[in-house]
Amino acid sequence: MSSSKEAASSSHIVEEDDDELLLYGSGSGWVEALTHCDHLDTLSSDLTHIPPPDTPCYRCEHPQENWLCLSCEDVLCSRFVNKHMLEHYRQQNNHCLALSYSDLSVWCFSCDAYLDAQVILPLRPVYETAYILKFGEAPPFRALVDLHLADHKAEGSSSGGQS
Repeated sequence: MSSSKEAASSSHIVEEDDDELLLYGSGSGWVEALTHCDHLDTLSSDLTHIPPPDTPCYRCEHPQENWLCLSCEDVLCSRFVNKHMLEHYRQQNNHCLALSYSDLSVWCFSCDAYLDAQVILPLRPVYETAYILKFGEAPPFRALVDLHLADHKAEGSSSGGQS
């Protein structure tokens, strides 16, 4: 009898959690960007001189949804257009990092995840350069102190320690 009460209680909690996830963005496709990536050694040595955000795809000349390869600085279209950036990664496996000129997000094909360009310091120069080229002003960066505090809070909540 107690297990059916627990199951009912658990399903109610899941429903509340589902509502909370919808409220905070999970239902809308929000994702948590990684704050570490083992593939940063593939970055180009100079990411402060990059093609402008309105550069068309080098292969098909499509003007939108383009990505900048952070290894060779080629500009190629997204998987929603003609998949040229995805093909590029598959042909040159060590070219796994790319910056979206649409929203300035950074994607690692090898990790299959977005990367936080404000937290991962080697990504900051290309993010800042792309932002300036796109918007004509420097990006507002989160303070490193705030980022470290958030990291410590996350570590404390995942350590499982009791007070």
